Amino acid sequence: MKVAVVGATGMVGQVMLKVLEERNLPITELIPVASERSVGNKVKFKDKEFTIVSMNDAIAVKPEIAIFSAGGGTSLEFAPKFAEVGTVVIDNSSAWRMDPAKKLVVPEINANVLTKEDKIIANPNCSTIQLVMVLHPLNQKYDIKRVIVSTYQSVTGTGKAAVDQLNSEIEYSVNGESQIKGESPEKVYPYQIFKNALPHCDIFADDDYTKEEIKLMKEPKKIMGDDTFNLTATAVRVPVQGGHSESVNIEFENEFDLEEVRKILSETPGVVLQDNVKNNEYPMPLYSEGKDEVFVGRIRRDLSQPKTLNLWIVADNLRKGAATNAVQIAEYLVANNLV
Repeated sequence: MKVAVVGATGMVGQVMLKVLEERNLPITELIPVASERSVGNKVKFKDKEFTIVSMNDAIAVKPEIAIFSAGGGTSLEFAPKFAEVGTVVIDNSSAWRMDPAKKLVVPEINANVLTKEDKIIANPNCSTIQLVMVLHPLNQKYDIKRVIVSTYQSVTGTGKAAVDQLNSEIEYSVNGESQIKGESPEKVYPYQIFKNALPHCDIFADDDYTKEEIKLMKEPKKIMGDDTFNLTATAVRVPVQGGHSESVNIEFENEFDLEEVRKILSETPGVVLQDNVKNNEYPMPLYSEGKDEVFVGRIRRDLSQPKTLNLWIVADNLRKGAATNAVQIAEYLVANNLV
């Protein structure tokens, strides 16, 4: 089975290769794809070196699966070209997510919607994935009425240039000047991110919500197959290197029991319950880094109104929030003979 990784040199692409190495997708040929300036360079995969090829060369090889993490513009242009030669595209950008003709998939929740006819499959937004992993089992039991989510998102969600900006600002704070690569990196945020919090993830839309907030408000309904609940969001960038965190307030139509909530979440595949405040046990991005699970804790009743719950969700945004979820989709396609 031939698998192309489009955007293989980027931050998510590198994690994608790592996740593919760790898991058991039966790859016989890896096809790393990147921009023209990277063509001819090598990437390592399972102790072998593979040469990066151009988009057109990859399409000519007709891989069974192509996993994209190269931005929306690239996906819009090239995903249909892969699909035309029979390749199933799993796309990590926002390009296809809200297209009514395309499936938006978190395998633990709705992989069963996939068919052989689906040639372009959308991977959800990183902060959406960890949110729905917790919302879905609770919605099945108690019927969600409204969700309020505030995110605390790491700089890796923006990309390598954002990590460089944070590290440069830390270096400057310590030594008085940037010593990263001997020069100041590109500034990707409008303000300093070190010692700061920016309520500004992605660009602002006409209604003053950011694109990230709009994704959080729209994508869960599509994934969960339920548009009967309301959701509002505030997305904030924080000076954390990896791992997104979310403060979530959930109002249900039906009454709940806290111990039952904990039991439901502890038994949900892909979710890890960390909820023992007496021993200072709760999810933190520092300990989610490099892990595939979604961590949930700080579970407590909202004392201001009935049938309402507060909780805290953390996950590695480059793994379950991107690469791992995409690879899990590929695994499902193979296991169910859909490729």
